[in-house]
Amino acid sequence: MERLDKFLCDCGVGTRSQVKAILKAGRVRVDDRPEKDGSRKIDPGSSRICLDGQSLGTAGTVVVMLHKPEGYVTATEDKQEKTVMELLPEQYRHLDLKPVGRLDKMTTGLLLFTNDGELLHKLISPKNRVQKIYVASHEGQASEADVLAFREGMELRDGTKCLSAVLEPLGPGQSRITVCEGKYHQVRRMMAARGMHVQKLHRQQEGSLTLGDLPLGQTRQLTPEEIEQLTIDNYL
Repeated sequence: MERLDKFLCDCGVGTRSQVKAILKAGRVRVDDRPEKDGSRKIDPGSSRICLDGQSLGTAGTVVVMLHKPEGYVTATEDKQEKTVMELLPEQYRHLDLKPVGRLDKMTTGLLLFTNDGELLHKLISPKNRVQKIYVASHEGQASEADVLAFREGMELRDGTKCLSAVLEPLGPGQSRITVCEGKYHQVRRMMAARGMHVQKLHRQQEGSLTLGDLPLGQTRQLTPEEIEQLTIDNYL
């Protein structure tokens, strides 16, 4: 058993003062009944706790989605560059969230954070083959030979071997690329190996999850249902 207000803070709902205001406003329900008392003892394993009608699941596991802009490195800290951690709202700063994989400094799009090490590993491990979908603006136009090279799995100039990937030409200078691993600058290097140097790169999907209408530079917390769906039937 634990206090309701602590549970809400641990779920990333907000700081103590924010949680207090949220409770006072009647936005929280416990087992389908409004609850304003933060000191109430609850059992997260058996009680259903909802904020604005959305189930919060169990405390401890938090996944946050960011629409990453250019100019930020994917790292927890960097002495010279701005990091994606600076884009997380204050309410998530105490939760020990870590980026799920990496988007390079100039790549935009969907980036996840979690404090669940097991989930993080499932999403980034090549053996689980969770798909990541990118749209690239690049030099030249992808050919059928390029599509075949991606499908067969490429070996880069430094000997790096890439698993089978999907290259879909979208027209002159535009392609959609689906990979299931996250090697260093992988998509850019694969495209460059085929003579198509990437000028802009955007990740639009990971597993079944898309950015939707999330504005650039903004975040939102995933629902328990979205978290569960992330590693189900999303394989390349």
